[in-house]
Amino acid sequence: MSRILLVEDEESIRGFIKINLKRNDFEVIEAETGEDGLKAAEKFSIDLAVLDVMLPGIDGFKVCDELRKRYPKIGIIMLTARTQDMDKIMGLEYGADDYIIKPFNPLELILRIKAILRRIGDENQVKEDINKLIREPFIIDLYSQKLFKNSIEIDVTPKEYLLMKLFLKNPNKAFSRDELLNLIWGYDYFGDPKLIDVNIRRLRAKIEDNPSEPEFIETIWGKGYRWKG
Repeated sequence: MSRILLVEDEESIRGFIKINLKRNDFEVIEAETGEDGLKAAEKFSIDLAVLDVMLPGIDGFKVCDELRKRYPKIGIIMLTARTQDMDKIMGLEYGADDYIIKPFNPLELILRIKAILRRIGDENQVKEDINKLIREPFIIDLYSQKLFKNSIEIDVTPKEYLLMKLFLKNPNKAFSRDELLNLIWGYDYFGDPKLIDVNIRRLRAKIEDNPSEPEFIETIWGKGYRWKG
């Protein structure tokens, strides 16, 4: 049974979320403030945290940042009543996996939690040592920054290498073109998102047996791309 840390200062909302989580067989650890949330995370081994942004004392962004530093493998979802893009960007920059705007359908929250927990489970299947990232049949040598498939080196550009590293660490996670552009080229780069399509096409030509029917890098229509784990 997965254990969820729920940090929400409004009792009615917290109770509503708790009921729906328990109906879906999640164990719930409750906290009303950011400070209590961090203490609960120290006491209990949690799989995912659901954090309200507007908390008394330490706000949700700071709690998210601290949880991500202490427990890098847990999932984090931010809840916000505000629709500003800056809130979303801040949450993601502090390490949140996803965000949901209030009011929301509880089913949406449950589905997003399950999706993140599945991804975390997949990531934990990736074998890593100090210098290698392995997801068969690929190996990335993190020290030399080289890519291998079936023990044969594949010549990739620096950006293709970063794409492969991102995909192997995040199997089954769909990335939009804008997300990939920001993560690989940087947030200060204002190029055409179609640049991603060009690099994906070149990367597929190098790693796929049949690039026209890709086995590894899947196109998500209307979204972007994901690595089929």
